[in-house]
Amino acid sequence: MSTAATPKNESEPLSFFLDMDNPSQRFYLFMHFSEVLQLQGNQSRVFTIWLNGTLWNDPVVPKRCSSTRIFRTNSVRGSRLLFSLVKTDESALPPIINALEVYVIKEFSQSTTDQDDVEAMKKIKSVYMVRRNWQGDPCLPMDYQWDGLKCSDNGSPTLISLNLSYSNLTGKIHPSFSNLKSLQTLDLSHNNLTGSVPEFLAELPSLTFLNLAGNNLKGSVPQVLMEKYQNGTLCLSLGENPNLCVSVSCKGKQNKNFIVPALASIISVLVLFLLIAVGIIWNFRRKEDRAMEMVTREGSLKSGNSEFTYSELVTITRNFSSTIGQGGFGNVHLGTLVDGTQVAVKLRSQSSMQGPREFQAEAKLLKRVHHKNLVCLAGYCNDGTNTALIYEYMSNGNLRQRLSARDTDVLYWKERLQIAVDVAQGLEYLHNGCKPPIIHRDVKTSNILLNKKLQAKIADFGLSRDLAIESGPHVSTIPAGTPGYLDPEYYSSGNLNKRSDVYSFGIVLLELITGLPAIITPGNIHIVQWISHMLKRGDIQNIVDPRLQGDFNNNSAWKALETALACVPSTAIQRPDMSHVLADLKDCLEMVGPMRTQRIDSYKMGSSNSLKSCAVDLEGEMAPHVR
Repeated sequence: MSTAATPKNESEPLSFFLDMDNPSQRFYLFMHFSEVLQLQGNQSRVFTIWLNGTLWNDPVVPKRCSSTRIFRTNSVRGSRLLFSLVKTDESALPPIINALEVYVIKEFSQSTTDQDDVEAMKKIKSVYMVRRNWQGDPCLPMDYQWDGLKCSDNGSPTLISLNLSYSNLTGKIHPSFSNLKSLQTLDLSHNNLTGSVPEFLAELPSLTFLNLAGNNLKGSVPQVLMEKYQNGTLCLSLGENPNLCVSVSCKGKQNKNFIVPALASIISVLVLFLLIAVGIIWNFRRKEDRAMEMVTREGSLKSGNSEFTYSELVTITRNFSSTIGQGGFGNVHLGTLVDGTQVAVKLRSQSSMQGPREFQAEAKLLKRVHHKNLVCLAGYCNDGTNTALIYEYMSNGNLRQRLSARDTDVLYWKERLQIAVDVAQGLEYLHNGCKPPIIHRDVKTSNILLNKKLQAKIADFGLSRDLAIESGPHVSTIPAGTPGYLDPEYYSSGNLNKRSDVYSFGIVLLELITGLPAIITPGNIHIVQWISHMLKRGDIQNIVDPRLQGDFNNNSAWKALETALACVPSTAIQRPDMSHVLADLKDCLEMVGPMRTQRIDSYKMGSSNSLKSCAVDLEGEMAPHVR
C-alpha cells in the first residue's frame, strides 16, 4: 500500500490484464485502494471496476489514509482477465489502485487430518497458548503442515511427530497428548512444564521417542514408562529436571539430575549378536556411500602432492600482486598455474602465531583425506623459511563475507540450507568416514569457502587433531579455536571430542539462519543468547535474516533452528552426532519449495496502457491473511 498507480492520460481508463495458463483454474481477487492526495473541496475521485466488459462492483470512492478493500465472494476464471477502472462522469480525478492480490484455489483429493488428532492439537494450542503459525488443517496441505509437526501421508493423515521444544510451554502435561494415538516422537524439552510425568504417555501405542529434558517436572517417573525404556522400546530423555526422580523408591534422590541413555545397557546375547551384524552391514554401506563422494581431481589439481619452490610461487602469483584474503597463518594470494588453473596460495607470514607444526598438520591431513566438501590441496612449498599451501581457488570467498554482503548479494534461504548440508557432509566425513576420526577444532564461517556454484568446502585444518582409537572418545589438549565458536565444555575441561565440532557447526548454522555473526556488536552478545531472547516471542520472522524479506519456508526455518539449537547445549553429551544433524538438515532442504517471488507463476500480468505511480506513507489493513 506504499505505492499507487493511475493512468498517464487522466481521461482514459486504467486497464490491466492477467493471462492465465490454465483457463479452468479458479481465482479470488482482492483490490486495495487508498487516496494519496489531499483533495480540495471541488475535487473528487469516483470510479467503477469492469471485468471482461462486465461491471464488477458499485462505484469506489477511496478514503484518505485508510484502506478500502474490494472483493467478490465468487471466484473468477478465464484465459485472460481484463480489468478496467473507469472514472464516473462526476469524478474530477482519474481512477487509482494501490494493490492487487490474486489467490489460487488448490483442489485437494486427500482426506483431512484424523479428527481426533485435530481436536487434540486445537486443545494443546489453546491450553498452552502456542504462538506458532498454527492455522487450518494441521497436516494439509503437506507443504504447509503446522510448525513442529510431521504427519503420515497415507489415507487420512495422522500426527507421527510433534516437536514443541523451546516453545515457552507452562503448566502440567495436558491429557490431550494422550489422544494422539499415532504419535511416534514427542519433544517437549526446554520449556517450563511442571507437575509429574503422567502415566498416559506410556499408553501411547506408537511412541518410541520422548524428550522431557529441561523442564521443572517433579516426583517419580511412572514405572511403566521406565519399563518401556529398559526393554528398549522407548528412547527417553529426562535431564535437567532437578526435582525428578527416576528410581522406584525415590528415597533421598529428589535432587538427582538424570539423562536416560539412548540404548539399554544389558541386552540378551542373541540381540547383541543381531546388533553387531546390523552394525557391520551399516558400516559397509556407509563406506560404499562415501566412496561415491570422493572428489575426482581434474587438471593440475590431480596430483594433490605437488611441491613448489618459492620462486615458482612468485611466478604463479605474479610476485604476490593479488591478495584475496588473510588470516592467522598469513595472506592468501591469487595464482595461476601453467595450464591456466587458478589457485589460492596461503603464504605463511614470518610474524604468524601459527608455525611449522600447524603447517605440517594441515598439509599432512589434506594429502590423505579427500571429499567434495573439503577444500582440495593442489600443492605446498617448504623452501627454507618460506612455507605455503596451495589450494583450489574458491571464487565466492568465505561464508562470513557472503553473509555480510550487501542486499544484492544476499543468499537465498535454499542456498543457505544447501551450504549447511555441504558443511555437515564434510564434518560427518571427518568424524565418521576417517579412521581415526578427525576433529577440525576451528569450524567457523570464515573457514567455509564457496566456489562459483556456491558449493561449500571446509578449509583451514591447522588446528585439526586425530582422535586416536586408543585415546577413547576424547583427547585432552590445550583449548584452541575462535571465540564465539569454541565449545564451552572443551574450553573448561580441555577434553576435545567430535561434538566440539558439532557445537561450532551449530553456531555456523545460527549465522546462516539469522545473518548475524557469532558475537553480535555492540554489546558483545553471543548469538545463542540473542536467539534465546528472540525465541520468547515465538515468531520465526523475527529470527530469520530480515534481508530475505520473509522469502523462506516457515516449517523449514523452524526445523533448521531446532537443529542448530540441538547442537549448542553447554555439555557435549547432549549434542547429536553429525550424522543425525546432517539427516535433519536434508529434511529441512526437502521442505523448501520455490521462493515466494516465484510461487504464483500460473499467470502473467500486463498493462494495456501506460501507468504512473506515486508513493504514500500509509498503514492499511491487509486481508485476508494466509499461511
